[in-house]
Amino acid sequence: MRKNYVLDTNVLIENPLCIRTLRNGAENTIIIPYTVLQELDGLKRDPRVSHLVSQILSVLLADSDIHYLPPRGSDETLATNDDRIIEEIKASGIPQPILVTNDRLLQLKARVHAIVCEGYRDSNPFRSESQSYTGFVAEDEPPLPNSFSWVNGYPVLHAASGPRVIDYQHTVWTVRPRSVYQNLALELMLDQDIPLVTIQSEAGYGKTFLALAAALVLTLERKDTPYRKIFLVKPVIEIGTKLGYLPGDIEEKMAPYVRYVQDLLLKLHEARPANRIYQDAEAGNFRLNPKRFEILPIGFIRGMNVENAVVIIDEMQNLSRSETRALLTRMGENVKCICLGDTRQVDNPYLNEANNGLNWTVKMLKGQPGYAHIVLKGDRSRGPITDMVLRTGL
Repeated sequence: MRKNYVLDTNVLIENPLCIRTLRNGAENTIIIPYTVLQELDGLKRDPRVSHLVSQILSVLLADSDIHYLPPRGSDETLATNDDRIIEEIKASGIPQPILVTNDRLLQLKARVHAIVCEGYRDSNPFRSESQSYTGFVAEDEPPLPNSFSWVNGYPVLHAASGPRVIDYQHTVWTVRPRSVYQNLALELMLDQDIPLVTIQSEAGYGKTFLALAAALVLTLERKDTPYRKIFLVKPVIEIGTKLGYLPGDIEEKMAPYVRYVQDLLLKLHEARPANRIYQDAEAGNFRLNPKRFEILPIGFIRGMNVENAVVIIDEMQNLSRSETRALLTRMGENVKCICLGDTRQVDNPYLNEANNGLNWTVKMLKGQPGYAHIVLKGDRSRGPITDMVLRTGL
């Protein structure tokens, strides 16, 4: 029996592809009230969900089989959008409409008006390009440059020089990877034929620690390396109460924002001395040597021409597309650029999960011969508390 589904806004937001599921081929009819379009119009300016609204509108515009209910006019007696949706359904004359909504109050109002109502629980949370493209391709897909695939239980890197089976484990500045994905990330970071690498993961999976270890190897250990210096570039986004004006030079101003970098460098130094990145490590002076390691806010790299260096861009999800373009176009000859971030943790109030530097980089550069991307995952991370948070989805 053909069903007539009327969709509420929250269902579309929860899963923009729900239309395809509910239609079930051509079996059922999908109907959108005019009030839902008005709600979407208001939400498109909300940076928290604007990327979802964009997805919904693309689906709606591409589907000519969707039916739309006209507005009921300017009836001021209808106090809420819920009331308007119900009146639009009642006035439409649709036989046996089924209102699909997860709004429990609207479900109760629909019951009062004898409108059949159902919830929708087939959630499909939005995943950015940097999340959905994990760096691996399926068995039936042609491999992208520098992508991975599984062959006989081993990951294979489809490098420019030919497929390479990764059946070995890296040890980088005494650091051993905790998972196969960390090992593959190191493979990409240490490959001098791949100048640009992006790494996506939630907090606690060792992105920055691995990148710093790889940078030390590339600049201090390898004798044939063209890299002479390490830059760490970071957007300065404050969470919570702002610190206000900070005195001192650039390194002192950046110190509160990059304390974790200093701690990770000291951890690596204690495991294996990296004296050359410090001004005088033997005398206990662990201030960075600007000739070998420099931490810069994003604004200071504009106008620079970076050459013969390893550049780590941390928290790239907090950069805009224009900032990312300005930054990456500063990269000159003999540069290894490692970009880190998590598009689910955007702190910049003007960006969102889709509209940020990391996601734009993956979206636009995927398939380029000098570029690679990987998503870190697995059970082990920073520690047991982080593991619990990630496992429970807090």
